[in-house]
Amino acid sequence: MAAKKNKLDTLPQEIPDETKKKLEAIKSKLDKFKDKVLAKFEDYVVGISLLPPDKDAKNKEKINVLVLVDDSDSTKMPKGELKEKLTKIIGKIGEDTDKNLAPDVVIITELWQSCYDAKYELLQMIALSAPVYDKGMLAAIKIAEVHKTMVLKKFEKYIVSYVLAGSLVQGRATPQSDIDVFIVIDDTDVKKMTRAELKDKLRAIIIGMGLDAGKMTGIENKINIQVYILTDFWENIKEANPIIFTFLRDGVPFYDRGIFMPWKQLLQMGRVKPSPEAIDMFKSTGDQMIQRIKFKLRDIGMEDLFYATLTPSQAAIMLFGIAPPTPKETPEVLMDVFVKKEKLLEKSYVDILQKIIDVRKDLEHGTRKEVSGALIDELLTGAEKYMKRLNKLFKQIEKVKEEETVVHNYESVLTIIRDILRLEGVEKVKDSDIINIFEAEVIHKGLMPEKYLRILKQVVKAKKDYDAKKLLKHDVTKLNKSARELIKFLVEYIQRKRGRELEKTKIRVKHGKKFGEIILLGKKAFIIHDIDNEDKTVSVATINLDGSLSGIKKSSLEELEKGLTAVEIPAKVFIKEPIFENLKDIFGRDVEVLINY
Repeated sequence: MAAKKNKLDTLPQEIPDETKKKLEAIKSKLDKFKDKVLAKFEDYVVGISLLPPDKDAKNKEKINVLVLVDDSDSTKMPKGELKEKLTKIIGKIGEDTDKNLAPDVVIITELWQSCYDAKYELLQMIALSAPVYDKGMLAAIKIAEVHKTMVLKKFEKYIVSYVLAGSLVQGRATPQSDIDVFIVIDDTDVKKMTRAELKDKLRAIIIGMGLDAGKMTGIENKINIQVYILTDFWENIKEANPIIFTFLRDGVPFYDRGIFMPWKQLLQMGRVKPSPEAIDMFKSTGDQMIQRIKFKLRDIGMEDLFYATLTPSQAAIMLFGIAPPTPKETPEVLMDVFVKKEKLLEKSYVDILQKIIDVRKDLEHGTRKEVSGALIDELLTGAEKYMKRLNKLFKQIEKVKEEETVVHNYESVLTIIRDILRLEGVEKVKDSDIINIFEAEVIHKGLMPEKYLRILKQVVKAKKDYDAKKLLKHDVTKLNKSARELIKFLVEYIQRKRGRELEKTKIRVKHGKKFGEIILLGKKAFIIHDIDNEDKTVSVATINLDGSLSGIKKSSLEELEKGLTAVEIPAKVFIKEPIFENLKDIFGRDVEVLINY
């Protein structure tokens, strides 16, 4: 078993040289003594510690050393005889090491008995000592004693018991073991707050003190503090709580006001017995837990696996540009779109999703009452496989959509440029000639900056790369931004070109701090919600016979451009009263109509 590092190995640099030499000399002697003792009794010695010097000046050269021995396995001789024998042997080792070295052998039984008798001098002595060798017990006693002192100093009127428990007092401790302490608080005289408030308030402060004790002793992140109020403690004994029974059986009181030890003795005498009600409660716990496990398995089958696979599936469908279907329809849409039409997904993965949906449906309708662990394992394995494949599908869909965007940008840009060329008197243009004619009729005449010719060339080149399957994702992202910029500029150019005529068809409004407008074109009305926003939001509506608008839906700058070129702008445009109600619905009740802008 690994022991903790000798704390005397590192001596502070700021102490006087004379003192340092003395401590170094003591350290050397202690190391020799420790090695000899462990060579003979390593399996039994749990700690060796340097004790404070005697106050008597006559014994100032005396080196007091505590040797703590675990006697839990000793059955061959009485405890007193064992201690006497160990004291003689270890005392001889100390004398052989140095005549001033005075070992004090303490067996664990003796230490715990002193605590049972409410004699805490040994604990206090260990708390003041410097460990030379420790399997964890010395550290536990040190931090618990320091923490207990802090707690009692502040809350002595409330603390009825402070008890060390867990593996340390069960003889199973290692240097890595947690230090478990139980604190019982008297709540029988609480008037200013509820018992729960008292427990929570004191518990928070007491745990904070545990952190402070860890920093003071250098034994951090080790102490585990459980706080009970006295009435709950009694109730747990009555209900035969196994934790409390173990706590009473093994715990060692570092402080007790006559509560812990009487119950411990009653337990040892067999006088603390669980009630029939407590036995029935614990007996039924197993069945209750099994039912809870079945319920959890059923819940995993009905909800967790269902939504874990369904929701991402609907996301894939939405990413492809299709409205999300119902859960029942989702496998069918996946099959039709991604398996049959696009050939991006294998049927076996849709079968996995279908099985998960079918299990949930059977549970929901009651045709399946329970779910076995084996079925959950099968569904979970399938779900993990499905999700891995679905993540790949997302990337495939993104690639398809990127490529579709390239084609869409190409077709939109060329359509708008043909409209511009028609305005300049050029009626028919082949795709292969469009760059040269646009350059000659628009760019060279100074109607547009040359920058937009470069973007047009990029759009055309991207379409060629797409056709040749040479298109890179990085190029697509960059191109989309440039294409949007070009389309926006071209649409605005057409609008400016036909501006005077177009102004006759516009209703411009102010709503809040934004400006919007409605363009009336024949039987359609295009709505621009914020004309100052670079990424303009465009909607389209139908103009009814009474002048009102209906069927408002999302549109785009490209559709607006097509509307501008497809409809002959009338010489006069009339608006009727119903459209003013539409303005309130579209832009809000505070909408204002601008005149002569």
